[in-house]
Amino acid sequence: MAELEDKYEDNIAGRFYVDEQCIDCDLCRETAPANFSRNDDGGYSFVYKQPENSEEEELCREALESCPVEAIGDDGERD
Repeated sequence: MAELEDKYEDNIAGRFYVDEQCIDCDLCRETAPANFSRNDDGGYSFVYKQPENSEEEELCREALESCPVEAIGDDGERD
């Protein structure tokens, strides 16, 4: 389970985030490419844009539920 205190600083403020458990598997970036990006230097994903509509939110939720190491979190807060 993702830990808010371990989230990468690259994550944009908002409810979804990626923490240090990320193994750079690319699943979240394939599932929700409008919201997840890759830090090429660090080799991990992060949320570069919070969902702006229900479709994006659904895809972010799908990425969270599919993450093999549970590195994606949802703190429940919205901007």
